[in-house]
Amino acid sequence: MAMTLRLTDEDTEALRSCAKAEGVSMQELAQRAIREYVMRRRERLTSAIERVASHDAELLDRLSR
Repeated sequence: MAMTLRLTDEDTEALRSCAKAEGVSMQELAQRAIREYVMRRRERLTSAIERVASHDAELLDRLSR
């Protein structure tokens, strides 16, 4: 799906500079950044759920009954 992304001049220049340094297009770099963000967000959520399940295991067990 096509999308228009509006960036500030500063963000555009930062994206351009990083893309050039990595030898990829600005689009490819933006897509990578989005994928990495989504992956990290998913990992943080999974980690938080595991912490709650571990820390509050007894409470969760009582609530399930």
